Amino acid sequence: MSRLGVGMILIILGLMLEAKTGESMRFELQSGNTKCISEDIKSNAMSVGKYGIVNPNEGYPLPDSHRLTVRVTSPHGNNYHYGDHVDSGTFAFTAAENGDYTICFWADDHKPSAKITIDFDWKTGVAAKDWSKVAKKGQVETMELELKKLYDTVTSIHEEMFYLREREEEMQQLNRETNSKMASLSLFSLLVCLSVAGLQIWHLKTFFERKKLL
Repeated sequence: MSRLGVGMILIILGLMLEAKTGESMRFELQSGNTKCISEDIKSNAMSVGKYGIVNPNEGYPLPDSHRLTVRVTSPHGNNYHYGDHVDSGTFAFTAAENGDYTICFWADDHKPSAKITIDFDWKTGVAAKDWSKVAKKGQVETMELELKKLYDTVTSIHEEMFYLREREEEMQQLNRETNSKMASLSLFSLLVCLSVAGLQIWHLKTFFERKKLL
């Protein structure tokens, strides 16, 4: 395969990874309501995010009704970020465990009810790195920086493949255990049914013998 072909494959893989590890959105939240967003992150992966309320009246102070309580938690419930009655914020952490990390937005209850528009950006893995600082710190050329990005992208893809393989093995093991339990339960149910049928036959036989019908 030519170098150009290899380069194109790596670029495509990089774009796929970028799409997976970067999430930017805008959504609306009614006063008194909650919205939670989850991201599957593997251990030791860097994650950064920022959020902010969009001012409905540009050029004027943000209304008092536009405040949020924000919490980021790990799969085991550990807190990684907490913002109380804020209009914007940022967070950054390195995942200590595999699984779904969750961010929840609570809109303060307000009368009359208000609709809050929120801009939210969440990046993990390669997408979470600040490459401008890397370039400034290392004084590297543009090509070197792109190669470093590409190398980190390929490394992340490699790690992601192993992570997905581990998750697949866990699911297969869970399926095997479930099938084994279902087989045991089916056998137990069959034994119970046979026992009940035997008791019914014995009861009927005893009943008819007492009535001297047998």
